[in-house]
Amino acid sequence: MTESQPALAVQPVAADKTPIQVLHEYGAKTGTLPVYVMEKADGEAHQPFFVFSVTVGDVTCTGQGPSKKAAKHEAAEAALKRLELDTENSPNTPKPENNGYGGETNDQPNPVGVLQELAMQRAWRLPEYVVCLEAGPAHKKEFTVTCRLETLSETGTGSSKKNAKRVSAEKMLEKLQSLSGSPEITWSPKPQVYLESLRTSKLEKLALLRRNPLSIPNTDYVQMMLELSQEQGFEVTYFDIDELTVNGQYQCLAELSTTPITVCHGTGISCSNAHNDAAHSALQYIKIMATSK
Repeated sequence: MTESQPALAVQPVAADKTPIQVLHEYGAKTGTLPVYVMEKADGEAHQPFFVFSVTVGDVTCTGQGPSKKAAKHEAAEAALKRLELDTENSPNTPKPENNGYGGETNDQPNPVGVLQELAMQRAWRLPEYVVCLEAGPAHKKEFTVTCRLETLSETGTGSSKKNAKRVSAEKMLEKLQSLSGSPEITWSPKPQVYLESLRTSKLEKLALLRRNPLSIPNTDYVQMMLELSQEQGFEVTYFDIDELTVNGQYQCLAELSTTPITVCHGTGISCSNAHNDAAHSALQYIKIMATSK
């Protein structure tokens, strides 16, 4: 083993550090910051189920759990075990070139790394990448990945998850520049909306939600949710679930960018019906939170 290599060894997880933190420190040392992708979001509203993958260098591992944090935790733990094995069996593996953007082999910075580093510098939540669609025959797959950063989202497609992720990150950086009005990114996310603060809100849409029942037929709950979110200052994102229910219905998750984040499940005979059902569930939850004491 050369004298310069021991610093790259993966250390056991310290009692005061999570696997996510340890993996991030390792990635910072090697110039290959870990990137997490939500591969699957499933389950009922009261019992969600998430699957995340994490990629650091050439290593990719997955984890699952009842929350995004738990799934990321398990994925990071699996990656640490893999990396520890690799560093023990291949001690002379050269350290990747560190250009600060994930070890790209050319002079072009990796937009995924650029976005990750930007989020860290600004103390934003780290970008999340969700595989929304996988289509085409086995020899010609096309992947669609959504990049989510704070309240923003952008979608990219490519012949691999990696390419689609890169395209979505590029589009996110372009959006940030557009919102800033210049190549220099000056955009900042909206202030956080705490669920507890809704109890004291006296704004019109929330007041109507408190007073009126959510059982009127043919109501456009997606539009109602949109108007409420615009009034209260949070974002709503709908994630379609590829797998149908046992009854053959479409599924989706509605995620509200509140603090803590709210996720509600919906089903229906079509994607739009599933969205409306998820919005209905989210409105019911907001109504409970806004009226409880």
